Amino acid sequence: MPDIALLNRLAAELRASVVEILSGESLNVARSSNLDGSGAGGEETAESKPCSLELPPPGELMVPAYLFGSNLEHTRSCIQGGLSAQMLRNRKFAGKPLACNGCAMEWYPIGQRAVFTFDQPYTRHGEGYHMNRILECNSLCILNPHLGQSAGLGQHGLAIRQGETYLFGAVVRAGKKLTLSVALTDRAGNLVYDCRTLTVEAAEWERYEIELTPHAADPNADIRIYWDEEGAACFGALSLMPKDNFRGMRRDVIEKMGEMGIKVLRWPGGNFAGEYNWMDGLLPVDMRAPFQSYLGLETQPHTMGYDYHEINTDDFIALCREIGAEPFITINPCWNTPEENAAWVEYCNGDSSTKYGRLRAERGYEEPYHVQLWSLGNEFGYGHMEGDNTPGGYCQTALENGRKMLETSPNLSLCSSGPYPSKEWAELSARPLSSIAQLVSQHYYGYAPCYTSLSTVEQEYNRCIASVSRMRELIHQSRKWLESNVRISLDEWNVWYAWYRPSSVTDGIYAALAMHLLMEEAEKSGIAVACHFQAVNEGMLCVGPEGVTMTAQGQVFSLMKHHAGNRLCFASQEAVVTSSPEGGFIATVVNASFHREKTMDIPGDSACREAVLYSSATVLPPSAFEKKDVLEAAQAAHSLRMPPHSVLFLRF
Repeated sequence: MPDIALLNRLAAELRASVVEILSGESLNVARSSNLDGSGAGGEETAESKPCSLELPPPGELMVPAYLFGSNLEHTRSCIQGGLSAQMLRNRKFAGKPLACNGCAMEWYPIGQRAVFTFDQPYTRHGEGYHMNRILECNSLCILNPHLGQSAGLGQHGLAIRQGETYLFGAVVRAGKKLTLSVALTDRAGNLVYDCRTLTVEAAEWERYEIELTPHAADPNADIRIYWDEEGAACFGALSLMPKDNFRGMRRDVIEKMGEMGIKVLRWPGGNFAGEYNWMDGLLPVDMRAPFQSYLGLETQPHTMGYDYHEINTDDFIALCREIGAEPFITINPCWNTPEENAAWVEYCNGDSSTKYGRLRAERGYEEPYHVQLWSLGNEFGYGHMEGDNTPGGYCQTALENGRKMLETSPNLSLCSSGPYPSKEWAELSARPLSSIAQLVSQHYYGYAPCYTSLSTVEQEYNRCIASVSRMRELIHQSRKWLESNVRISLDEWNVWYAWYRPSSVTDGIYAALAMHLLMEEAEKSGIAVACHFQAVNEGMLCVGPEGVTMTAQGQVFSLMKHHAGNRLCFASQEAVVTSSPEGGFIATVVNASFHREKTMDIPGDSACREAVLYSSATVLPPSAFEKKDVLEAAQAAHSLRMPPHSVLFLRF
């Protein structure tokens, strides 16, 4: 064995990884030319091969807007703690009570002598719920047996802003008239930022609402709901959100989603689609039962394994219209019947003469939603989705659902599922389904860099960037086996585990190369749709209580949107040039090298009107691109020096 200090250099020379050298087994990961010069900085050339940017006449091919899609899956912190304006955790009392005190998880009891009991629920499921889940529907009953002593519940960890108005809502019933105090306080309960009272006197469920406006900010405030009278109150659901919300969603997050230029939004999943029952969304938001995740900690690890159903079909369509995206809905073919999924289509697309179109109109949405894109389930064939995961079994399920859906709305664009690329699935599923579904779903996640040592940073970066080539390879494999009339919907792509770690410039360079690849391959390989996974708290936007920041991937996506709908002039993984309908050219160029600069020669006969360089001194997380206007340099020298791991945006 060589000295351990030589392993990284040896790996670079052999175009292998250290793991492969030690194990003697090839991992069959595509290699990047950037590995050629890996090693001590002094041994590497200072600059990579110069690149000349040409502005050829625009061709006939368009850059499909549907390549610039994203997902809105109810996973991890995408909704709770992300897009949703809801501030309370476990607001519908899912799960089991806390040990030894009977209070719901995420809440603490107020009153040493109060009695806490889970009781008959207020929340429930709608029609079409066939799943076998437990612990989803509860209410919390609190008995105060002693006059003059406080009883109630509270929650820590709420970020509140001074002077902002918050709406508090409570679904409550009580056996006698009670006056509840609702207060925003510091964690110890000593400082009261605002306190209001509401009177509960209904023996049946009733919703009450008050406004709270704290006189001070606190990133770790409490909400406390209590009373001093003898008697019991039963809480079915509680709510707290800023008054300035958009249908229960955060306006700052929506503004960023619109700014990025998302053209397609896929919902409700992803894996979560297999846990979702669309008819639950017809209930009032407080009444919708929480969903217990079949996939447990993977889809809902940040919310105790439950989704609290804050967004329904109407909200999703309103969001799509707000940000200018085309809706892309995934059905649940395992738990919903073909008739129920056809009813979902009718709810979205039927006029008021149909049963569910009339229901939509009665709910205040007279005009049909005209949802064109529908997916017949998610990731069947991988084994983690409930239902028949064989190609023949899935094909039969998809046929039954798709035909019913097309009877309701004949011109849908249906997308079938499967573990593509797969010759078996192409023959036994995609081909028989091609008469009703001209799209197949394909997913790809690149190599997740594992930054655990300074000595392996370059290697990990290069392995991540090299995995973009694997995406191209898998697309080509699918194309080889699919019928010519079937196109690919690459409706999930990203770096693996981008949602569990801080974002970095590594992810941004990966996204830039991947989006260039998609534009290059769209026509050649028949890619009709592509959706990054996903915008909120899983790659492109980092959402916290105090605001929203755009990650390196978000910055890249926002740049690439300028190509959407343009005529394609030139495309490679390194650079893309398009011609806009308004006249002029748009170019994006990537220098993916870890060490080396790249000289970009700019044609002198074309007036450069905008030149912006996105660069960073590091690829390590957390990092984002620094934005620099380099127009003067471009105009003066007709060339630019791009630093390592950078992206250049040009407008002519």
